This record gives sequence, structure tokens and C-alpha cells, in this order.
Amino acid sequence: MPYFQTWEEFSRAAEKLYLTEPMKVRVVLKYRHCDGNLCIKVTDDAVCLQYKTDQAQDVKKMEKLHGKLMRLMVSKETHSSAMEMD
Repeated sequence: MPYFQTWEEFSRAAEKLYLTEPMKVRVVLKYRHCDGNLCIKVTDDAVCLQYKTDQAQDVKKMEKLHGKLMRLMVSKETHSSAMEMD
């Protein structure tokens, strides 16, 4: 499972994956203190997207994406209209 090199590519791919199959997608955040790495993984068991960083500024980006995905998961609007908003 290769890691994405840029945050923008990962973020777009993760949102697209979620919007295509929202009931199968799960998100995992993992912090390894010994390495100082934060890893985010978005998967639907067929496709696995990963991004790893040790930069503090990327933590805010991960929080923002994670919050956006959580809002999409609990929203009552259709997922197609959520795509149109972006």
C-alpha cells in the first residue's frame, strides 16, 4: 500500500472514495510517538489510501479533512449535493 506524496492528492482521493461508497469507507488515524509520525488511512477494503507525515502543519490539514468526512457521515443531505458544494 503506497503512501501519497502530496496532501492535496490524498485529500481529493479520500473525499472521492468516501462519496462513491459511503457505507463501506472507514478512516483510521494512527500516531507513532517513537517515530513522531502521524498516519491517516482511508479504505473501503478494495481501495486503500494512505498519507504519512512528521510535519506539525500537516496535523491541522488532517484534522480538517477528518472533520469534513465526519460531517459528511452524519449529514442527512444526499452525497451528490455535497459533491456539488465543493
